[in-house]
Amino acid sequence: MKFVDTATDREHRFSIGRELETGRYYLAIPVSNRLCDYEEYYEIDQTHDAYPGNRAALRALSSRCRARMCDDLLLVPPGSDRGVG
Repeated sequence: MKFVDTATDREHRFSIGRELETGRYYLAIPVSNRLCDYEEYYEIDQTHDAYPGNRAALRALSSRCRARMCDDLLLVPPGSDRGVG
């Protein structure tokens, strides 16, 4: 998979973009486990195209992702040593 960020919200620590091979849009949050820092990618729909007008909705989604409430949207399944955001 090839993830390309199109916008980043540094204050709330998330980015949005498009996965090039499938064309799917995503919201990414940084996470860390005991070995490394990486990103988790959550599929979003055309809400990507409404940015920055929907910044508040994306912030809310990133908070739910950090709380692991949106795992059904993960584009890449987490490993056994899943990180925390």
